Amino acid sequence: MSTRVFDLAIVGAGIVGLAHALAAVKAGRRVVVIDRDAQANSASIRNFGFVTVTGQQQGTVWNRALRSRNIWAEVAPKAGIEVIHRGTAVIAHRPEAAAVVEAFVASEMGAGCEMLSPAQIAARLPLLRHEDATACLWSPHEMRVEPRLAVPKLAAWLEAEMGVTFLRNTLVKEIELPRIRTTAGVIEAGQAVVCPGGDFLGLYPELWARRDLDLCKLHMLRLAPQGTGWVLPGSIMNDMSLGRYLGFSELPAAEALKAVLAKEEAPSLDNGIHLIVVQSADGSLVVGDSHHYATTPDPFAPDGVDELMIGHARRALRLGSDRVVERWIGIYPHSKTEAALIEDAAPGVRAVMVTSGTGMSTSFALAEDALSGWLAG
Repeated sequence: MSTRVFDLAIVGAGIVGLAHALAAVKAGRRVVVIDRDAQANSASIRNFGFVTVTGQQQGTVWNRALRSRNIWAEVAPKAGIEVIHRGTAVIAHRPEAAAVVEAFVASEMGAGCEMLSPAQIAARLPLLRHEDATACLWSPHEMRVEPRLAVPKLAAWLEAEMGVTFLRNTLVKEIELPRIRTTAGVIEAGQAVVCPGGDFLGLYPELWARRDLDLCKLHMLRLAPQGTGWVLPGSIMNDMSLGRYLGFSELPAAEALKAVLAKEEAPSLDNGIHLIVVQSADGSLVVGDSHHYATTPDPFAPDGVDELMIGHARRALRLGSDRVVERWIGIYPHSKTEAALIEDAAPGVRAVMVTSGTGMSTSFALAEDALSGWLAG
């Protein structure tokens, strides 16, 4: 490829890279996105497509999730991306979980949310097992898209309608601005953003070596379509989610719940399991997930972990079918202390990584934050 000149080069075409492309092209920049693969194939398409606001950690992450949700709502119809369902129901099985729901609804982050009694669950959310519930948190704030379809459609729209250039099957070998050496030739750009996903040893490995990073492996599976008329009102979570998501678990009321879960749900906690169930357009359910951390996670997915996840789904929902039709694992970069990293890697080069599994939920706002100084100039 002959040399081409851009304002901004983005390395990585996952959701983080695409979010940066959107922010830059909306500001009038000439943008190229470079990716070593033919299409997104990792964390960006192996997730729930669950754009989560409720339960995100109070402060920066929660604010980014709110902003990103709004951008998803703006962009999805333009890019032909279907919003499959909206809202979230967090079913509480234990009185300690109901106390967390009550505390959350009373907090700043609970604005617009409701605490439902078992009778209200039966009337409004009949697919949830209200007989085994003490309460339910209903949030209207979430969206669900199908990531396997949404990410490619977002990229196609950015290319066809917004003028972003994409170079696929192209490896970036070196960045020394304004020159970027790739396997497809030399590109020139005034600035560059590197979005490496879980690749800590590619570009700027010394940058990531200074951070205490590892990788998280998670199990996910798909249950068969549930039958005519079986339609979830939104995404589903449970007590385990109240004990894990920091927006819930950092509330003082959550301490009692976490103590009970440690006694009663040790196998699930040992596997980092909390329940998320979302529905696809064909009526099938995506169920997860688990969390196992390692520098190099193994590729194996023991069936016992899946059975624990399905057990939580059975307890929460009146399933039409629990037949598994598909299984996969996801991998994403993980930090014990930070939800995302924005680093200056070199003059004019910024490196951005989501390190908390919140890429679909926060990337659009994260990109605006990462580029704010550049786009204002």
